[in-house]
Amino acid sequence: MKKFNWKVIIPYILIPAMFVGVIYMYMGKEQQKDLQYYEVLQFFDEQQVVEADLNMNSGAMTFKLKGEDKVYKYTVPNVNLFVNDVHESLREYNKNNPDKPIEFDYKAGTSGSWFVTMLPSILLTVGLVVVMVVMFRKMNSSLTSENNRAMNFGKARVKRAEDETMKVTFKDVAGADEEKEELTEIVEFLKNPNEFSNLGARIPKGVLLVGPPGTGKTLLARAVAGEANAPFFSISGSDFVEMYVGVGASRVRDLFKEAKKSQPSIIFIDEIDAVGRHRGAGMGGGHDEREQTLNQLLVEMDGFGANEGVIVIAATNRPDILDPALLRPGRFDRQVTVGYPDVKGREEILQVHAKNKPLAPDVDLHQIAATTVGFTGADLENLLNEAALLAAKRKKLAITMEEIEEATMKVVVGSEKKSRKISEKDKKITAYHEAGHAISSYYLESQDPVTHISIVPRGMAAGFTLYTPEQDKTHLLKSRMLDDIVSLLGGRVAEQIIFNDISTGASNDIQRATETARNMITKYGMSEKLGPIAFGSGNDEVFLGKDYNHMRNYSENIAAVIDEEVETIIRDAYNRTEKILTEHIDQLHIVSEALIKLEKIDKEQFESLMTTGELPQEKVLEKTEEILPETEVIEETVEEINENTENSDNA
Repeated sequence: MKKFNWKVIIPYILIPAMFVGVIYMYMGKEQQKDLQYYEVLQFFDEQQVVEADLNMNSGAMTFKLKGEDKVYKYTVPNVNLFVNDVHESLREYNKNNPDKPIEFDYKAGTSGSWFVTMLPSILLTVGLVVVMVVMFRKMNSSLTSENNRAMNFGKARVKRAEDETMKVTFKDVAGADEEKEELTEIVEFLKNPNEFSNLGARIPKGVLLVGPPGTGKTLLARAVAGEANAPFFSISGSDFVEMYVGVGASRVRDLFKEAKKSQPSIIFIDEIDAVGRHRGAGMGGGHDEREQTLNQLLVEMDGFGANEGVIVIAATNRPDILDPALLRPGRFDRQVTVGYPDVKGREEILQVHAKNKPLAPDVDLHQIAATTVGFTGADLENLLNEAALLAAKRKKLAITMEEIEEATMKVVVGSEKKSRKISEKDKKITAYHEAGHAISSYYLESQDPVTHISIVPRGMAAGFTLYTPEQDKTHLLKSRMLDDIVSLLGGRVAEQIIFNDISTGASNDIQRATETARNMITKYGMSEKLGPIAFGSGNDEVFLGKDYNHMRNYSENIAAVIDEEVETIIRDAYNRTEKILTEHIDQLHIVSEALIKLEKIDKEQFESLMTTGELPQEKVLEKTEEILPETEVIEETVEEINENTENSDNA
């Protein structure tokens, strides 16, 4: 049982008891006030009193009347006068009633001072006041946090990175050499601001880090603070905006006030698009809370002097929706683009994240970097972490290439659904579908090589075909985009050719192919009929709000031509895919049958099936070697049985 806390219970017992005592005393006093002096004398004159006690010092008297059990209380104002007034009445009563005489008990009593009389009431009142004060103090202490929230509602919810163990420098940032070089000026200013101000130079007041999610924008900002050894105030853009009007602007003022106290310092606002969105966007007009917060941010950024040493660094992956006033010189007057890392950058990132992880000798970080095109720094960190989890699950002492390859599949496609039961028909449809993707890509020169085919369900996919780019590509050619559409339609065309029917498995492929074709026409100007013209605002989302009521910038006739061009691209790609798979239908059957048997095919096996029509001999030998030990044991057992049989016959 839990320990009983009497300190909590006692106030709830004492307070009701004190209230009862006060009420009792009040009722007693009221009872005394009901009797007047003449009424008491009248009781004695009419010989109604049958018993009485009188304190000669204090004047307190109690008495009873005939036929009543009630005890009356009365304080005599003048004892001597009262005795003289009732003496004759008592004598007359005792004379008339000799069998039941009334004896007036004249008690000596104690001091009759008013202080002694009022002492119980005073003590009770003081005790009640003390208990109430203690309870109010407890209530105030229990509500301190709530009161602080109410009083500090306008304070910025800022986080300061002061822990040395969490300190980050440029050495911890890999794959962003150009970005670090641009931010070096900020570091030098924070270290030696006088060198810049003496020459009349003005350091950028704000630096906007722009790039896709996971590319290391927040890490770069922390590295700037770590290199300059400056206070780092971090806050999210959504922390400014509240439902109460004026709170966001108050938090902006408080944030800059705290930063100026610790100058030189850095303010980092993550996801600034939450508060810096274009004013007038949406249906809220220009007087909502978010816009007031943005206005205050604009004033604070352009309000401090050049030598105040407060630099604002912000990060976003949507620079197109930011207000133009926020991007002008004097506020965010420098933009640093943090893009996807190249092969060299990915290898450096892998080396950083592999420092505290034991790697087996067969692990080649350069090969991993080459096969992870399009991975961000966060993706690579997650890749090695998943590989480490797999190695630990398999009770290994180091991470091998097998775990890294499996982790790559898990990050890109998802986890295997081994427990999912698949019918033979569905398995066959999936096999031909994935084989159609792989074979159509194999005969397209611009497509990346196939590295893995699987019909084991992963994530939401019934199967997948994985391609590994041989090198990073900066530009997308029209021929490459057309080949991409052909490759995407390979699964649907294979189903049509083999089963003379189609399934829903190609829904995502068709969606991606249609999107690619429409972008070719409307964004990239790759239509021969329409020419190099972009149609639309460049942003199909109604996210900005400013385009909510705008009409599209092309006519209905142009819209019809766009639809025709998209349809033409898709149909031409479909015909090309159908031609490729029809000409190589034997290979389609071979790859599909291998998938049905093995469920997974790697790059080497696929190349062998496409060139020789058979699986690699090495794989067959490995399977044979696995069976040989069991065969040798069986042969040895047979020989022993024969020997025993011969010995028994001879005997």
